[in-house]
Amino acid sequence: MNQPRPVATASVSIMDVIRTYQHPSGPVDVLRGVRLNIDSGELVTLSGRSGSGKSALLAMLSGFDSPDAGTIHVDGQPIVEPPHWARCAVLPQTFGLATELTVAENVALPLRLGDSAPSPAALSARVNELLAELGIDTLTSRYPPEISFGQQQRVALARAVAARPRVLLADEPTAHLDNASMPPVLRMLRQCADEGAAVLVATHDQHVHEIADRQVQLRDGVIVTPTEDP
Repeated sequence: MNQPRPVATASVSIMDVIRTYQHPSGPVDVLRGVRLNIDSGELVTLSGRSGSGKSALLAMLSGFDSPDAGTIHVDGQPIVEPPHWARCAVLPQTFGLATELTVAENVALPLRLGDSAPSPAALSARVNELLAELGIDTLTSRYPPEISFGQQQRVALARAVAARPRVLLADEPTAHLDNASMPPVLRMLRQCADEGAAVLVATHDQHVHEIADRQVQLRDGVIVTPTEDP
């Protein structure tokens, strides 16, 4: 079903990561020595019960939080701050769209902020291509509050892949989708990996697991494979 993966040129490397959060009732060990490597061109899904630390791990990979111990490298570099979109793009559960920008402007934002912004024609073509692939090309001039959650989620995905990132992190990217809008989202996630990105998707959706090269779970703060017994 999946195409052969390109030769690895970028990766995600998580080694012995520990993260503890302080709560009034006492410290909570969310991650306890997490280890995970993702090759360039590989799509890996991450599952686990609510509160298992999936979002916490993605936050550290995207530079918005730091581990208490262990190391994290994205695209060969240690994470010390949020990386540029072309290096590591994030599709958060909350979408993170700029409400004052139109759909087209949101998707174009990573391209405009890049080191070498494309020409206006090339930028417009890339934005229109992505929105058409996701079936939302009629929404270019609308603002995020004017469209549905499912449409906002697709806009956020288009924005995440616009600059062709070397690493893509997605947190529950199909949570608000209906059956009709699911296939193009799955194709875009798979295509991102097939074009050479290292893709990590936190999800409970079996449809996403089916397009993955590998599935892993967070259980009791460590990474296991789905076939391992508790």
